Amino acid sequence: MTALADQIADRAGWGEALVGGLVLGAATSLSGLVVSVTGAASGDASLAFSNGVGGIAAQTVFLALADLGHRRANLEHAAAEPANLIQGVLLMTLLTLPLVGYAAPPITILGLHPITAVMIGMYVYGLRVTREVREAPMWRPVQTDETREDTPEDPEEAERSPVRPAIIFAGLALVLALSGWVIAQSAGVLIQRSGLSSSLVGALVTAVLTSLPELVTTLAAVRRGALQLAVGGVIGGNMFDTLFLAASDIAYRDGSLYHALGTEDLYWLATGLLMTAILLAGQIRRQRDGPAGIGFESVALLAVYGTAVTVQALSG
Repeated sequence: MTALADQIADRAGWGEALVGGLVLGAATSLSGLVVSVTGAASGDASLAFSNGVGGIAAQTVFLALADLGHRRANLEHAAAEPANLIQGVLLMTLLTLPLVGYAAPPITILGLHPITAVMIGMYVYGLRVTREVREAPMWRPVQTDETREDTPEDPEEAERSPVRPAIIFAGLALVLALSGWVIAQSAGVLIQRSGLSSSLVGALVTAVLTSLPELVTTLAAVRRGALQLAVGGVIGGNMFDTLFLAASDIAYRDGSLYHALGTEDLYWLATGLLMTAILLAGQIRRQRDGPAGIGFESVALLAVYGTAVTVQALSG
């Protein structure tokens, strides 16, 4: 899927950051979307919500693992791209909206909270802004010896049609979506038989399992040298993951999803916000060298996620 997404980026002329967020990130998140919607439809709001925000935290820490594998320089330094920055800002906005919904009065229209429509509209608008930033950036990052520019390796690639790789990519994405249904059924059985909380299973089991495609595609992109694709895939995929919450609110028929949440669910939402802020700071600072060849943001991401997992395990 990484190779196909790289081909689509070159042939369609969209750029790695935009294709990473819109195509690769969304496709690898389909299994998680199915898990959240299935959980919400069965009335388990906590599983649906924690699976979404837990996946955002897991996928962000995967970028730190990819940074460990990129030995030449800090990944956020080498993959400087304005489109990834604007997607990070939009992701923080999308993660804040569920908090607004939680704190707002429990108003629903046709069983949906108004914040759900706002989240969908913000996501669509965010894609438009990302494209505009990609096509006409108002500033550019300072180029260094370690900065990797987003240009096709094969000059003839841009002249080929993106249709064939797009069709194959769609077939693989369908496989991921079907696997999400299997994981959702298994998660329900696990919760019933083990007595574990839905929040713990959602944040640490289904979220990690459905995020594994993101880990593989991120590592594969770094190995191919498609660094903007790797970073864009994680940030854009996390943007798509926020739609899990909107879709879950639609599938949840017992009122507003946001008012059925527990403190553990909000804890993972706050963790996702914190990790996104750290990643965004790392992209802006662009530290060239750091401990073990990684930037401060990767060290901080690993520490924050490790702490969150420990707290959840001890409390769940």
